Amino acid sequence: MPVHALRLYLVTDQSIAGTRTLADVVAAAVQGGVTCVQLREKHLNTRDFLAQAVLLKQLLRPHGIPLVINDRIDIALACGAEGVHLGQSDMPVVQARQLLPPEVFIGWSVETLADVSLSATLPVDYLGVSPIYATPTKSDAASPWGLEGLRQVRAATALPLVAIGGIHVGNAAELLQAGADGLAVVSALCAASDPREAAAAFRTAMATVPTRHATRQALTTAFNED
Repeated sequence: MPVHALRLYLVTDQSIAGTRTLADVVAAAVQGGVTCVQLREKHLNTRDFLAQAVLLKQLLRPHGIPLVINDRIDIALACGAEGVHLGQSDMPVVQARQLLPPEVFIGWSVETLADVSLSATLPVDYLGVSPIYATPTKSDAASPWGLEGLRQVRAATALPLVAIGGIHVGNAAELLQAGADGLAVVSALCAASDPREAAAAFRTAMATVPTRHATRQALTTAFNED
């Protein structure tokens, strides 16, 4: 998978989607230009989480868009997801890598520069820089990185970076210019009255900043072999 597959990264949140289903939101956002979808629904029981994962996998597959599962290795395995995203309190990356097929890529959230340094020793394929700005969708998040923090992370690692937290159309370009390869968006897409239109607006704003050409072999293998 080339780095540009992480470019506009939708992270789901059913609680702010109103009366629409996650599938409705995701389908519309994909039409607008979303390039990756992470299913993050921590309040669902295992059966319902799996049902959502299978449904989204079926929806995304014809479009060639990867499905990433937040935290739940078992769900990722059961639905055939292309990737898993792990936070600081989730299963350790080394153990997750042992359980997952080699073609499944792993993203890891970093909250400090020490985390970024540690990532060089771990089998991770991209880093989630979290949060960039304070956000109501994750009340337990660490202190915000801000633009300067993002620049420091970019200087410290060659791994692809996905910025998340407080991201909207108005700050999309500056985050890419500061070193992000992709933008993970929750509220600005899930709560949008028209997710397709909102995603298209992001793509327009992001088009002013070139995509980095670097790739990660693990990501490339994962998606090309799917």
